[in-house]
Amino acid sequence: MGFTSNVLILALALMTNYSLFCQEMKIIEIREAGGSKKNQQIYPGANILFKDSKKRVLLFHEGALIESDLAYFYSRDNYFKAIGNVIFSQGDTLKMTCRKIEYDGKTKVAKANGNVFFKSPDMSLSTEELKLDRITNEAFYEQKGVIVDSSSTLSSNRGRYFIDEKKYRFVSNVNIYNPQYIVNSNQLDYYTELNKAYLFGESKIEGENYTIECRTGFYDLEKEKGFFKKNAILYYDNKIIKGDSLYFESEKNYAAATNNVSIFDTINNSIIKGHYAEIFKARDSAVVTQRALSMNIIDRDTLYISADTLLATGPDEKRIIRAYYDVRILKNDMRGRSDSLHLDKLAGLTKLLSKPLTRKQEQIFTEVDRNKSNPVVWFNKSQMSGNNILLMSNKKTNKLDSLKINGNVLIIEKDTLSKDGYNQIKGGLLDGSFRNGKLDNIIIKKNTEMIYYLYNDEDFQLIGIDKTTCSALKMDFLDGEINDITFLVTPSGNVYPEEEIPLNDRTLKGFIWRDNERPNNIGDLIDNFEK
Repeated sequence: MGFTSNVLILALALMTNYSLFCQEMKIIEIREAGGSKKNQQIYPGANILFKDSKKRVLLFHEGALIESDLAYFYSRDNYFKAIGNVIFSQGDTLKMTCRKIEYDGKTKVAKANGNVFFKSPDMSLSTEELKLDRITNEAFYEQKGVIVDSSSTLSSNRGRYFIDEKKYRFVSNVNIYNPQYIVNSNQLDYYTELNKAYLFGESKIEGENYTIECRTGFYDLEKEKGFFKKNAILYYDNKIIKGDSLYFESEKNYAAATNNVSIFDTINNSIIKGHYAEIFKARDSAVVTQRALSMNIIDRDTLYISADTLLATGPDEKRIIRAYYDVRILKNDMRGRSDSLHLDKLAGLTKLLSKPLTRKQEQIFTEVDRNKSNPVVWFNKSQMSGNNILLMSNKKTNKLDSLKINGNVLIIEKDTLSKDGYNQIKGGLLDGSFRNGKLDNIIIKKNTEMIYYLYNDEDFQLIGIDKTTCSALKMDFLDGEINDITFLVTPSGNVYPEEEIPLNDRTLKGFIWRDNERPNNIGDLIDNFEK
């Protein structure tokens, strides 16, 4: 094949490619104009189109109609610039007005400037500059834009509108204004048709009675509900709720938090922590589970309550706290453990309760087993347990006022001078009273038994071990220790020399020393959850 033939084939190939290119790229059409002229010196290659009293300039390209007062049309470049009351419309779904617009028929990109107003069936956008890419079907602006839909007004410094998805992506100083709420965010993806938003960066939602902060989130603007993560905080019903993730639903007055949860009650000055929480505003209640820990500040002291599950219900002045499953309490002058707890703020009453025994347990449990499952409290060195324990507080000062233990009362205190000695009192009922928040005295009634180590006052030598039974006795405390014992009814018993009492007779029936269960710090309150 010769040189001429090769040139001919190449020419035919180029012509074919050019023909295909022309078919793919449609030329901008001039539909109408009042007149036209050319000025090659100032506008080389341009056809200057202008309006008259009856006609405006109409240009058309692939479904888009552009109307203006004046247009500079460059047919060779398939490009024009339109000026004056510009109207850009695309079917019935998109309309844009502005002062001027540039349009490239090759890239199908329109650049609008001056009082840009972009309108679609579900929203409108106002800005100073807008770029419309008809290939990707996206519109974006780099100056402040304001979007108005059926319910909200949105604004941001930069934004992009994905027309096919009916989605906006707002960036920098994003704001949504609605009669029910205000949203602020660094970046927000907003679906106009669904009225839903995705939040990115520092974000804040302020509703009529709630405020939400987060760094990542989803929010249904119509239903006022959403899911929030990363530094998520909910200010709700005089409470500050934090968690690794939060769920909120305004209509149902409901919120939930997961992982590293804390609920701070600003009125009661209390905090509840855990790994899952639910808040029901209409019922004034909150449920916290999985390593739940409550902290209530009372008279410059803190009452800690830990349990698997904590439930707080009722308005502030009538607040009730219920705790379930391995309850532990810690206070400056008191420690405690029980299966469950009931705290009534209005009544000033706290109940420590034991788990009901099954029928089989009723049959096989020894007295030691029963005492081991009973609630127990420690006041300094004194251990007290029974079927249930009631702590009454002064309603004005919130300080402990009185103590009651019903059934299987057992008081144990390690004797400080002997190696293995324990002072013990056993009975059916206990009534105690406090002075300035500290245990002052107790009275034990019904089948009372006692084992007590006696020492002389001079050299603290052991006199003997007192084993006594009576109907009732009174114990006075000093600095948290047993100071004096008074028998209220004629006692029956003796003081025995130590060597005359075998070791197994030095404890009362059902004796169990539970000091290893005693919580001494916050770590002891939650160590069972770590196992």
